[in-house]
Order: sequence, then C-alpha cells, then structure tokens
Amino acid sequence: MGNAMTNEETDRTKLQNEEVDSEHEFDPAVDLPMYREGMDWFVLRVASNKESYVRETLMRKVEIEGLSHLVGRIMVPTEKVKTLKGGKHKVTETKLYPGYVFVEMKLEDDGRIPQDVFFLIKETTGVGDFVGTAGRPTPMSPHEVEKMLFDSRRPEETPTVKMEFEKGDHVTINEGPFENYEGTVDEVLPDKGIVRVLVTIFGRQAPVELQYWQISRADEQ
Repeated sequence: MGNAMTNEETDRTKLQNEEVDSEHEFDPAVDLPMYREGMDWFVLRVASNKESYVRETLMRKVEIEGLSHLVGRIMVPTEKVKTLKGGKHKVTETKLYPGYVFVEMKLEDDGRIPQDVFFLIKETTGVGDFVGTAGRPTPMSPHEVEKMLFDSRRPEETPTVKMEFEKGDHVTINEGPFENYEGTVDEVLPDKGIVRVLVTIFGRQAPVELQYWQISRADEQ
C-alpha cells in the first residue's frame, strides 16, 4: 500500500513538472546558446518604427526560402514600461535600440553576405545597411552580443513603474493639499508609484507621500 502511494505521488509530481515545462514559452534569447557554430551576430539599420515589421518579414522569408541554415535568430530588444498618469496605469512596450535589428547570420568565407540572403534582406521594406563596410558587415563583439541577448529576454508581464525622479531632485507639487509647494525627493517607491518628498511646512521639514504624477521637476515649471 505504501509503495502504491509513493508511485502515485511520483506520477503526480511528474505530471506537475510536465505542466510547468509546457507553460514555459520558448525564448530564443535565453533557451539557445549565445553563439551557434558558424554564425555571428550583426547589426542591421532599419527605418524608425519598422523594427518589428522588418523582423517578422525577414523571419517569414527565411522560412519560406529555406535559408535557416544561413540566417538564425532575428532580435528586436524591447522592455515593458508602466507609467502612471492621472491615477491611471498605462503599459507600453518600447524599443531599447530604435532603428536597429540584430541578425544571427553565417557569412561566406570571404566575409560577404551570401547572395540569396543579401537579396532577401535588401528587398525588404524599411531595411538599410548592415553596420560595417559595404557587403562585409562587422560582427558584434561578445560583450555586445551578451548585452543585446540579455535585453532581448521576453518582457516581464508585470513591469515595474518607470519613475522619472531620483533622491535629491528639486520638485514642485502640482495637486493635492500641498499644491504649489516645492520640496526635495527623499525616497522613491517604484512598486507603489509613490515619491516621498520633504516639504517645509511652518518652518519645519516634513515628509509627504505623493503619487508620482502629482509632482514635476521644479526646473520644468
């Protein structure tokens, strides 16, 4: 009986582990090695706001043309940022490297882009040139690749609040009972969207907790 229970628990644990694994969405920035055999990373200049379009288009073309042995991952690092305005949360996904797409690619022995790949990329709307000399792009350095892949990890589903203030900033209060008072930022609490400001009231400094949208830098007034 005891063994039967143990086997049952083992099966349950295995099932739970499989569920966890199935929930893990494949992330090319994390689940593949930094470098793959024969390939390097290159920087492709693209039109502003066309980064995602270029990435999706190139990935589709590479698959259709059967060129995945020459072109690997294509990355557009982004971050999710939560802002507070008028008491309302807004989440936006912003490009960390506007105007650039990162391409994992295999070059010819002479350092040139394979002809099929060259035309496939060049015929894509919004594409400029690779960083480097004409026809011979310059590979990214290992530390650049490491940082780019770190930035390319799948954005968090619950981003922290983007705070624009730091301790010591001179600010003006725009709303609430202390409207038009000036003070100094004493502490920033991003998770709560709160800024603690030291304000002089009746000749004494007192800490006041405010939503970050209720204040602005004094030099912006």
